[in-house]
Amino acid sequence: MGFSAIARVTEDRWITCTANENNPLKLKPGDELKIETTICDEVRRNDKAVFIDHVNEDVVYKAHPTPRMYGFQSYVSVPIFKQDGSFFGTLCAIDPKPAKVTNPEVMGMFHLFANLISFHLQAIEDMNITNARLAEELETSKLREQFIAILGHDLKNPIATIRMSSDILLKFAKEELVHKQAKMIKSTSFRMEGLIDNILDFARGHLGEGIILSKNSDTVSLKNSLEQVIKEIRIISPEREINVTIDLNEEVNADNNRISQLLSNLLANADTHGHKKDPIRVEAVTANNEFKLSVKNSGKKIPEAFMEHLFQPFYRNKIKSGKEGLGLGLFIASEIARAHNGSLTATSSHLETVFTFKMPLSQEL
Repeated sequence: MGFSAIARVTEDRWITCTANENNPLKLKPGDELKIETTICDEVRRNDKAVFIDHVNEDVVYKAHPTPRMYGFQSYVSVPIFKQDGSFFGTLCAIDPKPAKVTNPEVMGMFHLFANLISFHLQAIEDMNITNARLAEELETSKLREQFIAILGHDLKNPIATIRMSSDILLKFAKEELVHKQAKMIKSTSFRMEGLIDNILDFARGHLGEGIILSKNSDTVSLKNSLEQVIKEIRIISPEREINVTIDLNEEVNADNNRISQLLSNLLANADTHGHKKDPIRVEAVTANNEFKLSVKNSGKKIPEAFMEHLFQPFYRNKIKSGKEGLGLGLFIASEIARAHNGSLTATSSHLETVFTFKMPLSQEL
């Protein structure tokens, strides 16, 4: 047929959605016809398709003004309903010559195409809704993470003040009770700082920055940093025995602060989950062109079902009430390992649980 189109039809408008090229009416997407001049308006009002083989021989339409206006003899207009049942428009076709369009095959084809268009319209609508929701969620997520990052950064100053005040109390206070409370305040400040660092790193990672490294090959500084972390854990848990082996005979090209953060997270995990009466064993060594840092503790075996989730964010095993944390420590530790082109692995048995970080020594500055 000479002209075919999909039209959006409302009570007062007939708008071309798409039409075949070189159509005799020269309609393009967005072009309109006067609604009262179309048979599609009747299709909209009656919710019923119209098929005409030959206008001049059709009892109903031979005197209708529309065929004379547009000069056609054969005509098809099939309603298109959206998936919710509402009327959208029509699939229509016309030709100046008569054509057999009232046979079951042609009528069925037009109804099938109308149904396919309906499904396509729904798919487009669903996609637009999904994209709008996704854009809104991404914006909300970005604002949320920016808020977390700013909040975490602003909390650093009061924590520094708390720690400084506890140091002053520890140095000058004479009463045993004050000393005890000052130690508790100081140990709590270390834990708060660790949680904030993890939140900041997680927020930065999701804002696209990832774990930022500042590498150097100062092995002495690395050793001192690791020892400082162990000292801080001993302050937090003075009853905990920690056995340490540090043997760094080769240069380690790494971000010392990040490696210390990794150790701090692993030690905090071991302190929380390990048997209190058994020591934690820390080993940091260089050998075979590799730096290895491991933390071992006795305690209950980590169930196999939990092992695969250990390094996922916000994952937390069932532990004692009040010590749940955020579930970010091991995730951040694994991200630090990855940033150093290394790996962080875990093994667990009924005898001990071991977390091991390994990284190659041969890395560019």
